[in-house]
Amino acid sequence: MNSDLRFLIVSFDGLRPDLIGPGLTPNLWRLKAAGVTLASHRTVYPSETRSAFPSLVTGATTVRHGMVGNAYVDRSVTPPRYVDTSDAVLLRQLDLGSGGRLYSAPSLGEILAANGRSLAVLATNTPGTARLFHHKAEDFGHVRLSGHFREACTPDGVLAEIEARVGPLPAAPPNTEPDTVGQDWITTVFLDIVWSSYRPDVTVLSYGEPDTTSHFHGTGAEATRSIITHCDRQFGRVLDWWESEGRQAGVQIIAVSDHGHITGHTCISVAESLGAAGFSPGVAPSPDVDVVVVPGQVGALYLADPDEAQVALLVATITSEPWCGPVFTRAKDELSGIAPGSLSNRLVFADHVRAPDVTFSFRADDTIDAFGLVGGTFYDNDRPAGLGLHGGLHPKELAAVGIVAGSVFAADSFVSRIPSGVCDFAPTILHLLGVAAPPSMSGRVLHEIVRTSTPPEPSIRREVFEARLGSYRQVLRRVAVESTSYVESGIAEG
Repeated sequence: MNSDLRFLIVSFDGLRPDLIGPGLTPNLWRLKAAGVTLASHRTVYPSETRSAFPSLVTGATTVRHGMVGNAYVDRSVTPPRYVDTSDAVLLRQLDLGSGGRLYSAPSLGEILAANGRSLAVLATNTPGTARLFHHKAEDFGHVRLSGHFREACTPDGVLAEIEARVGPLPAAPPNTEPDTVGQDWITTVFLDIVWSSYRPDVTVLSYGEPDTTSHFHGTGAEATRSIITHCDRQFGRVLDWWESEGRQAGVQIIAVSDHGHITGHTCISVAESLGAAGFSPGVAPSPDVDVVVVPGQVGALYLADPDEAQVALLVATITSEPWCGPVFTRAKDELSGIAPGSLSNRLVFADHVRAPDVTFSFRADDTIDAFGLVGGTFYDNDRPAGLGLHGGLHPKELAAVGIVAGSVFAADSFVSRIPSGVCDFAPTILHLLGVAAPPSMSGRVLHEIVRTSTPPEPSIRREVFEARLGSYRQVLRRVAVESTSYVESGIAEG
């Protein structure tokens, strides 16, 4: 076990990699010059925050950790219930009530604790997201701090010390206002207290922007660009510390994002389409609802009676609509779903017991938005067109930031074009710490960017899967590095 290494994971929620540059993000640009850029780096499907960050800390896709979306229907209880994973209190109740099985796979905090190590979390995301980074922190006495939400903070004594020294936990601003104060607070707390007093073996410092601002202003809007620069400025404080102190203390930096954004161009109503086809849709289970339409940018449909005929009817209904993108159902075989026109949800590593009966992405395209950014989509919410969205299979939604720097990583300004993904960081960290990774981890160790490794050139192969129903056609593309596959894109037409 390497007792000299520490890891700092800095996350920028919703940051597209193609927005990183010397003008907008000079400090991330500085990190690129000091380390390794993962140029073919991707998130998981669905490309939602509370699926992706669980993949970061479990090193596993959704089929293994069970966070199948930002929200889902829990059928393990009677009657079934709607679960919003942004609720930190509910997540704690679910974990305790299930005997510690909120995740279906061990997370980084649990693994580190079992090996005498610690994970600290500082996050300005939703309270549920902050908890999901280390959902059992209170069980081990580890530090988990939300930049706004007291219910996600632990231990109480640490928060009290921080508030006495740094100032009170700041209130969350309205969603329409970029969150600057929260980013400042968690950065100061990490630099002035958490690092100096607790020296965690691994720290997650998660900036909840630019995701929220992109959702309410647009991915390339001035407000969004401003908060990106602000977060980068806070990261610059961290990078200054690393260059003057952290690097010498064995700290390795990993900069990430959980997904990208594309732009909503056409608003539709899934519920209206299903109602017109004879279904009785609703947003939560109830006796008069035969299909639950979980709100969000990735379509999650749960049938009251999910027999094969009903699933096929539901798939036939949505694939006849112009807004329907790729569609997945439970497996008929390794390729096909049980409904004609659908692909197996195994192909996107999403066949967990909590998975929807029908999962779909809204149809996306390569239109250029008002800010000159590639990627547009249909959507279903009450906001105007032109705002940022994610959850689906457009390459710009799946593209994620991956930059690493430190003594164990390859030479400065190195660019790795070998495909990689969010699931790969946890097994890589454990490998470098000398801690065995559990078999639940589906990610791989990134040997190609480790300074002391001289791995052979890996085998890389492309995988293409297709399904049709009438004029509807969908194509899913993946890329595999040896035995590890990454989802690249999914499109639909017809």
